[in-house]
Amino acid sequence: MVSADLARIVIGVIGNIISIILFLSTVPTFHRIWKRKSVERFSPVPYLVTFVNCGLLVFYGLPFVQPHSLLLSTTNGAGFVIESIYLFIFIFYSDRKKRIMVSLALLVEIIFLSVLVVLILTLTHTTKIRAVIVGGISIAGNIMMYASPLSIMKTVITTKSVEYMPFLLSVFCFANGVCWLSFALIRFDPFVAIPNGLGALFGLAQLILYATFYKSTQEMIARREGKSELTPENVARTTSPINGQLELV
Repeated sequence: MVSADLARIVIGVIGNIISIILFLSTVPTFHRIWKRKSVERFSPVPYLVTFVNCGLLVFYGLPFVQPHSLLLSTTNGAGFVIESIYLFIFIFYSDRKKRIMVSLALLVEIIFLSVLVVLILTLTHTTKIRAVIVGGISIAGNIMMYASPLSIMKTVITTKSVEYMPFLLSVFCFANGVCWLSFALIRFDPFVAIPNGLGALFGLAQLILYATFYKSTQEMIARREGKSELTPENVARTTSPINGQLELV
C-alpha cells in the first residue's frame, strides 16, 4: 500500500509540473504583445496577483516556516521568475499611464513581501506561528490569483467574446487547483486546500464560459478580419477598369 507521504510527494511533483505549465501557458499572450508592440486590452491584474502570490508561497513552503512543504517553494520560485519576466514585458509595451500604474503596483508588492519576511523572521520564533500567519496571508493571495480573471470573465459575458481570456490559462488554472487540493488533503493543510479548492471552481467557471462563447468569438473575429480586408487599396485593385464595378476574386 502506498504511504501518505509518498502519495503526497508524487502529487506534489505532478503539481510542480502543472504549475509551471500554468505559468508558461500565457506565453502566446506575451508573444502577441511583443509582436504587436502593444498590450491592447489585456489586463495586468492576473500577472500582478500571481507575482505576489508566488512570493508568499515561496516563503510559506520553506522549512523554517512550514516543514515538509518544500515542493511549494520550488514551483512558486519558478513562477516568481516567470511572472517577473511577464510584468517587465507588459510594462515595456504599455502606454505611459498604464506603465506608471503597473510599475507602482509592482513596487508596492515587492515592498510588502520584503517587510513581511523581515517581520516574520524577527518577531516569530516557531514554525507553527509562522505557518499560521504566512499561511493565512497566502490564502488571500492564492484566492486573488485564481479570482483575478473574474474581471476578464465580466468582459467575456458583456462582449460575448473570449478573445482576451487565454484558453490555456483557464485549463491549467483548473488542473492546478485540483492537483494542489489533492496534495493538501493527504496531510491536511487548510492554507493550501481552501484557496486551491476555490481555484478549481474558478477554473471550471472559466472553461464553461469559454465553451459558451467560443463560437460567437470566432464569428466576431471573422467579421473583423473581413472588414479589414476591404480596404480602399483592395477595393481599387478589385475594380474593373472597364465598367468600374467590383469584380469577384
